Amino acid sequence: MVLRETVCLRRLAGGNHSEEIRYGRFLGNEAVTVERVIEGWSDRTGLAVAGRHVLALQDTSEIKFATTPDNRRDLGKIKKGNCWGVLLHPMLALDAERGSCLGLVGGRVWTRSEEELPPHADRPLSEKESRRWIETAEAAKPVLAQASMVTFIADRESDFFVMWARVPDGPFHLQTRVMHDHALLSGTTLRRAVQEVAFCDEQVIELRERADRPARKARLCLRFGEATIKRPANLREADLPKGVTLRWVEVVETAAPEGVAPLHWLLLTTHAVNSPAQAWQIVAWYKQRWVIEQLFRTLKSQGLKIEDSQLQSAPRLEKLVAIAAKAAAIVMQLVQARDGRDDQPASLIFTAPEVDTLAALETRFKGKTRLQTNPHPRYSLAWAAWIIAKLGGWNGYASSKPPGPITFYNGLAYFRACADGWALRDVYMP
Repeated sequence: MVLRETVCLRRLAGGNHSEEIRYGRFLGNEAVTVERVIEGWSDRTGLAVAGRHVLALQDTSEIKFATTPDNRRDLGKIKKGNCWGVLLHPMLALDAERGSCLGLVGGRVWTRSEEELPPHADRPLSEKESRRWIETAEAAKPVLAQASMVTFIADRESDFFVMWARVPDGPFHLQTRVMHDHALLSGTTLRRAVQEVAFCDEQVIELRERADRPARKARLCLRFGEATIKRPANLREADLPKGVTLRWVEVVETAAPEGVAPLHWLLLTTHAVNSPAQAWQIVAWYKQRWVIEQLFRTLKSQGLKIEDSQLQSAPRLEKLVAIAAKAAAIVMQLVQARDGRDDQPASLIFTAPEVDTLAALETRFKGKTRLQTNPHPRYSLAWAAWIIAKLGGWNGYASSKPPGPITFYNGLAYFRACADGWALRDVYMP
């Protein structure tokens, strides 16, 4: 999928009908499960995180597929209205210092049942979709065991007491945006306690472009403090403490552009926050959450176009989504590697024969000047990204824009043909 930039079985097979049939049989094989595919997401991530402070981002994306009233493709409802599909909940590891993508950690892909469920409050956590936040974090701990520290970061859906009480442990921290106005052991509520603290600092930060807003600068006022969240009275889980002490950080935009909703983040964290500098660090880490949204865009409209798949059954679509998520993460790693900020090896993405092919192709681009020569350490991921970008048409001059996803897609398509041909040398050459 990475090298052919598609999830279409016909295109993956390169026009070979028997190969297309084999791909279809693979997805239809009951021995091939979504869970086993997801286990393979982290096959190289565990080594990549060693010795690093890792930001472990998790979020849920709704993957919509075309259906008709007569053919729902065994899919479940994912939104209000006529929206049918599967749900993808991945965890993505980033280097906290550099922001580089280290790979997928784990997660879940599932289809909602049409069975009517009891009211949310009447079900234990084990029967709620919200358990995915805790289960994904707990399953990630062995994968991320070699990291020096891990900060699990998520949006507001993960802001519930069981998450705070169970997930943080030793080097594993938790940070999320507040959804609920939690009751505190002190007798007040979190938002009331926050309102009683004066703003202590101000800073301008860059906001990246998102689907619902353009990129812009925002001037933010900051305040921070500590609060002990009270255990909810109606909680069904009996093995949890009466309260959990956390630090909070709030930033509020003071002068948003006309017609734009001002930014307002109230964040909770298990990290120590004793100074404005530490509070701004919490904000900076939360800003990195946008990377997992970029993963979803790479999977959908800006890359593999997973929602265009014509597979006709939900079980096969679930497996395809799980495989495509891994491919989308690889594409992101390659695009990020273009600036050489990290020292990850090319073997994080490419097989040994493919690395040999890259080394052979590099000789085509040895320029007469230093600026036209690959500046990155040989066999690093940045070295490989430079070659792929050149194959995609990037000229390498400092005055040119950095190569983007389209350039890398074009370069990968060219590289695929070269890699196939290079592999044949052992078959047809005497």
